[in-house]
Amino acid sequence: MQSAAAFTAAPNLPLLKPRRLSANHGPCHVVLCSKRHDSNVVPPSPSAFPPIRRSWSLSSTPSSMFRPWTAVPLRDPDTTGRSQATAVPESAGGEEHQTTELSRKIEVLLLMGLWYFFNIIFNIYNKQVLKVYRFPVTVTTCQFGVGTVLVLLLWTFNLYRPKVSSTQLAAILPLALVHTLGNLFTNMSLGKVAVSFTHTIKATEPFFSVLLSAMFLGEFPTLWVVGSLIPIMGGVALASVTEVSFNWAGFWSAMASNLTNQSRNVLSKKVMVNKEEALDNITLFSIITVMSFILMIPVTLIMEGVTFTPAYLQSAGLNLKEVYVRSLIAAICYHAYQQVSYMILQRVSPVTHSVGNCVKRVVVIVSSVMFFRTPVSAINAFGTGIALAGVFLYSRVKRIKPKAKTA
Repeated sequence: MQSAAAFTAAPNLPLLKPRRLSANHGPCHVVLCSKRHDSNVVPPSPSAFPPIRRSWSLSSTPSSMFRPWTAVPLRDPDTTGRSQATAVPESAGGEEHQTTELSRKIEVLLLMGLWYFFNIIFNIYNKQVLKVYRFPVTVTTCQFGVGTVLVLLLWTFNLYRPKVSSTQLAAILPLALVHTLGNLFTNMSLGKVAVSFTHTIKATEPFFSVLLSAMFLGEFPTLWVVGSLIPIMGGVALASVTEVSFNWAGFWSAMASNLTNQSRNVLSKKVMVNKEEALDNITLFSIITVMSFILMIPVTLIMEGVTFTPAYLQSAGLNLKEVYVRSLIAAICYHAYQQVSYMILQRVSPVTHSVGNCVKRVVVIVSSVMFFRTPVSAINAFGTGIALAGVFLYSRVKRIKPKAKTA
């Protein structure tokens, strides 16, 4: 908006001298003027300058009356506001990114803590049940049964309802079979030997993973991976020789658990290859849990019969409340730590998840030794430590890809 000043000159008043404005007053007070018109000078384009305020430049010399108007740029409030506002989102965006990244790390740490907590509680309560109730097939069926109830509750109340086709169910069935066997063999091992020893033997899972991947997937390991298997197998052998609770039934049950669990991983790569039919890990685990429960019902009736009734437990001299409550807690924690494990896998890389799983095994072994006061010799502890260090090394070198052969 332009404004003009009207002056009334009185005879007794001197003429006003022109006010010289310098660049020191900022960009909004720069005075642009020309003393004479030059035909060789091309006048600047009006768009090259910001909006100006036109005012008369008064002087005591007559020639000054013929000078052009003084151009004083005005500060555009819209432009200034925008230039100031553009700096705010950049700073705010950086702070928002840092806040989001911090929240994500805190969330992963909390999930890691829950993963370890549920795993510790499961192993402790599950071992307490298997020490007095020596029916691992029934215990496994009850754990799958509780997990099935939890899954059905989620589906019933529309908290989580996956869409699965009949083709996908047929592909999942073999996975459910080996998953069932893996948990059954784990419970059989926990019923025979100490929790710490079972998890020490289960540290040999990388060996079976490498073996089965080479046999069925054609994925041959690098020298780094093969080298990391040496301390794993050597540490487990040293721990087995010095284990107080060692027996062959518990040892081979844990080994069979490793074989079946790694077979599930290989089958999942072999069968679930179609990306259009791929399911997320939580959906896959939920369906496998329901299938495992259905598969275990006839097996339980054939192998152990109906032995989890109050009448049978009382006849065996067991405390009903303790057995039922501990079995329920163990089953809930089993399903919870599996679900949390998959939630973590969706937020971190497989290598990070593998390292976290290695740390989890260490935490479970140490906590079970402290809770059950398991006698551990120095050589046994050294062998367990060597095996776990090998597992950690394996999780790190597994991501090293072999160099491509050049022609």
